[in-house]
Amino acid sequence: MSDIHWLLLTYKVPPEPASKRVSIWRKLKGMGAVYLQNGVCLLPKTDDHVRRLKMLENDVGGAAGESVILETVGLDAMQEEKVVARFKADRDAAYEEFIDKCDDFEREVAKEIAANHYTYAELEENDVDLKKLQGWLAKIRKLDFYGGTRAGEAEERLKGCEAVLDDYARRVFDAHEENGGAS
Repeated sequence: MSDIHWLLLTYKVPPEPASKRVSIWRKLKGMGAVYLQNGVCLLPKTDDHVRRLKMLENDVGGAAGESVILETVGLDAMQEEKVVARFKADRDAAYEEFIDKCDDFEREVAKEIAANHYTYAELEENDVDLKKLQGWLAKIRKLDFYGGTRAGEAEERLKGCEAVLDDYARRVFDAHEENGGAS
């Protein structure tokens, strides 16, 4: 057993107003927490997670709720593996969604190429979309505590999107040079 330490948060907040309950849930998911059941979640023990859970404890109290934060370990290697598998499954779901968006990005650029639509405005729009993909993958990576199985595939897909946009940019620049610099 590797003796991985986790932070276990249990909390309960009144059902109304729902916005407070949703805000707490979003913050926990944004930290990469895995829910074991309603109001019970785990995070790897890090100084950052301790600090952020303490701050979240104040949010729970402000929502007229109750919370307890505990440090815990798995009973045995099998229990640890179950928990790590849950973290990996959550990240793999995020990587899968990211990969789907890469497909959408590449289809959009291919559509512009097929239509011979080589404008700076379209290039700028696609560049903004690529930057969103880059930022999104960085967020997923930050929450990938145990190495999701689709991480490498997601990295490769992002590189593919970058190459697709580089090719499209070259085509836009070539098209404008051929037209004597017209925009």
